[in-house]
Amino acid sequence: MEAEVTNVSTHGLWVLVGDKEFFLPYEQFPWFKDKTINDITKVEIFGEDHLYWENLDMDLSLEIIEHPERFPLQARI
Repeated sequence: MEAEVTNVSTHGLWVLVGDKEFFLPYEQFPWFKDKTINDITKVEIFGEDHLYWENLDMDLSLEIIEHPERFPLQARI
């Protein structure tokens, strides 16, 4: 399985994982806002259910991406 950032907008980013696409809005995933396209697009599968952004030294589980409401704590920026 592969991961690819397919779009970046002023509202968030879309990531394709296998055959499923996820939208990560900046409101729920503020770590991506104001990052470079190069940093955002360098994503890879880490383990079986995590995405890893090497340039940002950040990983997110697919569960967090699919159900952010279950994980209400967010980084303060």
